[in-house]
Formats: sequence, C-alpha cells, structure tokens
Amino acid sequence: MPRWAALLLVALFVATSAWTIFSLGTRDLAHNADIAERTARGGSKDMDLYRAVHAEVRAGENYYAAATQANRAMGYPTRPFVTIRPPVLAWGAKLWGDSGWRAIAAILWVANAVAWVVALGKRGSDWEKRGAMALSLFGGAAALIPEVPYSHELQSGLLISLGLALSTTRWWPGALVAIVLGIALRELATPVLLAWGAVVLVAGERRKLLAIAVAAMLVAVGLWLHAQGVEAQLRPGDQASPGWSGMHGPSLAFYGINLTTLLQTMPGWIAGPLCVLPLLGWIALGGRMGVLATLWFGGFIFAVSVFARQENFYWMALFVPAYCVGLAFVPRALCDLRAAIMPRPVSSART
Repeated sequence: MPRWAALLLVALFVATSAWTIFSLGTRDLAHNADIAERTARGGSKDMDLYRAVHAEVRAGENYYAAATQANRAMGYPTRPFVTIRPPVLAWGAKLWGDSGWRAIAAILWVANAVAWVVALGKRGSDWEKRGAMALSLFGGAAALIPEVPYSHELQSGLLISLGLALSTTRWWPGALVAIVLGIALRELATPVLLAWGAVVLVAGERRKLLAIAVAAMLVAVGLWLHAQGVEAQLRPGDQASPGWSGMHGPSLAFYGINLTTLLQTMPGWIAGPLCVLPLLGWIALGGRMGVLATLWFGGFIFAVSVFARQENFYWMALFVPAYCVGLAFVPRALCDLRAAIMPRPVSSART
C-alpha cells in the first residue's frame, strides 16, 4: 500500500471512530424521540406485529392474508410488497414453534463461532482464530434474546454470517445454501449474494459462478412469488410506505450495529470505535473472504446511510455476528499500516 493511501486510511478511521463516539448519543436521542412519536399516534412495535402474524398462521390462516391484515390493523403500510416480510419465519413458527426458532438461533450462534476457526485455516494466526471465535460469540449474543423468533434480520444474519465464513472453504455449497436461506428470511440481504458473485467472477471460479447464478435466479423467482402473494391481498386505500430516503449518514448504521450487539452495554467512548474498526479489520484480511466481507459490510453501511429511516436501525442485525469478527484482524491492519507509513530502511550490502 502506498504511504499516502495508508495515511488517508488511518485519518479516515480515526476521524470516523471519534465522530461515532458522539453520534451514538445523538442517534439515541433521535431513536427515543421516534419511539415517543409513534407511540403517541398509536403505533405498535414490530415484534408485536410479527407475534400476531405467527399466531394467525399457526391457527391455519393464509400467511399473506394474515400479514396484510395485521399490517392494516396496526397501522403499518402494505405497499410496496417489500413492506410485508417473506413468509419463511411464520411458516417455520407453524412447523416447529417459537421454541424451534430459538433452538435454531442458538445452534447457528455456536456454528458461526466454530466456522470462523475452520474458515481461517492456515490464513490466520492462532490468536486471530481464537479472537474470531470469541468475537463471533460476542457479536452474535443477540441470538439468545427471547424475541429472536420474531426477528427476520437476526435469523437471516446468523445464516448470512455462516455462509460468509464458509464461502472460501471446500464447504462453499453449504455456504450458498445458508446465504439463500438467509435471503429467504429477509430479502434485504440479497446484495451479499451479488457481492459473492462479483468476487468469484473476478477470481475466475466458473463452477462457483454458475452455482451463484442459479441461486440468484431462484431468489428472483422467490421474490416475484412473494410480490404476487402480497398483491393478491391488497385493497384500495391501503397505506403506502413513506419511502426510503432517510439520508442519515453512517451514524445510523453504526448506531444499529451498537444496538444489535453487546456493544450497547459499553460506554460510548469504547463502543463508538468498536462499531467502526471491524471494517478496517476486514479490509486488512484481504483475499477473497476479506474482499467479500468488505463489499458486503461496506456496501450495506453505505446503503443504510442513504436510504434507511431512523426506525430502520435494526437492519444492521443482518451483520450479526460476522461483522464483529473483523476486530480480530485489526492488529494485522495496524501492522500493515505501520509498515506502509514507516517502512524499514533497506540496508546496503558492503563492498
């Protein structure tokens, strides 16, 4: 890395980390004000909505009829179709109940921690492997909250993270299945599949590229069927979404990372930098895994910065637990940056 690029990267991450210390408090005030405003106008909590939908589906109601009716009753929009969540979480609740989803989340939480040790293989030091395992458990602790059966983003994030860990191993077909299942739970995760496709295209891995292309087509068909299911239940006068043009900047994304992990238990002067530095670690890892993680995390942070509204902070649960694993590679990043900024002088041979 050129010296100027290393200095620029250091300046960028130091400035962003310092700024995030203060922005977490600002975003928290905005979050509380948003809750108060929605409560004042009789709004419901998202988890209450999904509990109601699950109950109706378990009672035998058609998912799309139950979801659109619950959205109307609780003041949520039903247009466009993405305002209605995919049916997989509710269908699963009917098959194995909420306790089943809790068990699945706990299993995925442990599987992620093990997968990162396997994924790093010979690429990571023993300290990085241990750190990755511990940070995966730390970053994914939300998998154990009682509300996890009603969180599309958390369940999806656990699967996406597992897929990311296995994406460059011989178990990549399993990674593809995990990512597709994650997208089936929350279509907002679709860009990770596209990012993986871009990485394998550049790497010239034709077999993987073909498999990812087939998976992308299946996802497209699934989204089309979902749209048709929602459309069949719409009525004239149904409420439309206010749109997604929040323009809150990266402060909302980092605030979401803070609230969906155990970082929320730490003081802002610690949590702020720890919300930012994992991205530096993923950049430093390099290779296909590092590039894929950087594209996914960096790209999604940018998208949230531009499009998300204040109440959409929970989108960042899609990063659970893989994003925090990037902290394991921060020491590597610091060594690389130091070498680029202060290179050792080359000693000349004696004549």
